[in-house]
Amino acid sequence: MAGGITFLLFKSLRANAGQRKAIQIVAAIRELPPGVPLTPKDLTMLDWFNDVPPSGSFSKLEEVAGRPLIHSLGANEPILKRDLGLEGSGMGLAGRIPAGMRATAVKSNEVVGVAGFLYPGSHVDVLATYASSAATAPLTQTVLQDVEVLAAGQTIEPDPQGKPQTVDVVTLLLSPEDSQKLLLTAGQGTIQFVLRSGVDQKNVELRPTRLDQLIASERPPVSPASPKKQVALAPSPRPSFYVLEMIQGTERSVQKF
Repeated sequence: MAGGITFLLFKSLRANAGQRKAIQIVAAIRELPPGVPLTPKDLTMLDWFNDVPPSGSFSKLEEVAGRPLIHSLGANEPILKRDLGLEGSGMGLAGRIPAGMRATAVKSNEVVGVAGFLYPGSHVDVLATYASSAATAPLTQTVLQDVEVLAAGQTIEPDPQGKPQTVDVVTLLLSPEDSQKLLLTAGQGTIQFVLRSGVDQKNVELRPTRLDQLIASERPPVSPASPKKQVALAPSPRPSFYVLEMIQGTERSVQKF
């Protein structure tokens, strides 16, 4: 009985294996850095089962050759649509900019870089501190939220070991409108990055924080109401004499004592 069950199971698995046919998809022939247009020498064809092809894979080399690589790839790793920039989008950092977006750089002397832990791919909020003509004191305001760091210095890939690094320039991936906001803000005061979680994509409503909201009131504290003191009035001086007036009928007499 055991032998019969084993035979039937082996026959079923062999039949299923015979139905799975191999297809070929485009893969990287070796480790490839981002930002460089791919050439036929960088590519190879990799066998893959036809029933579970990777989503966004390519079946022809000419569909991939000439397009810039956005993310680094390992040897024999399938190349997907999400890994490639548009054909003709350029080399280096330009090849990583999606259509309709802009790469905007900010100098390090205008930015506090979260202790060197800003890496390509990090998400930050941009805060600005400046003096406004409408306010009597400086204020700090969040001008941009959930902004992606495109490059830190000349590095467009994060450090594999996550080591902090000091950079001269931080490049952000922004829309054209947000690029104008960032450059205007940098010219009005100082800006600082606030690092946020990569999974936190929620924007919040924030009001500017003014300096006078951080300083205690200069008015002296008001003491509790105390009961009013009774003021004793000085007694009026006694007169040195008394006057007695007597009226009897039509007669009137006055006597002093």
